Amino acid sequence: MSSQGQIVADPAPGIEAEHHQVAALCWRLHGRHAEVLLITSRDTGRWIVPKGWPMEGKTAAATAAQEAWEEAGVKGAVAEQSLGSFVYPKTYRDADPRICMVEVFPLRVEELAHRYPERRQRRRKWFAAAKAARKVAEPELRALILSLAETPPGPPQAPAPAEALPDPALDLAPLPSDQTA
Repeated sequence: MSSQGQIVADPAPGIEAEHHQVAALCWRLHGRHAEVLLITSRDTGRWIVPKGWPMEGKTAAATAAQEAWEEAGVKGAVAEQSLGSFVYPKTYRDADPRICMVEVFPLRVEELAHRYPERRQRRRKWFAAAKAARKVAEPELRALILSLAETPPGPPQAPAPAEALPDPALDLAPLPSDQTA
């Protein structure tokens, strides 16, 4: 943990992260317990959080919110302060895996869209936080999910800029409560 209470991942000794990404840890309260929205990766189908490369002209938090929209159809309030980070080996079809460091931002889900850019490429599902932690492969991401479950963040300190959120004219629906695992 860092001095600010964040979970900070370090690659194994002697290994340096070659790439940096940002991710959204999408969550909601179900009663008094946090639930986490996971999505499947496009290549292997494993459970992950929405993540992507930094976007020019956007803050890291705004980029995380944009990735949550594109990959999971999420609209909500993202915190400007990250929860921490995790590392994973980014695989490429034509090259060796590269170590990638991912900074994670909590995003409280307010709405889920029926139509969103990657809806035909991924599955999404709500999990109780403890079960979501068991579903992901990365130990540091597991710890971030469990830390969120213990103390869900309050309202974000400052919302991401409006350009990071989806067009309100798109097809949005209230959060379904019957898709919890």
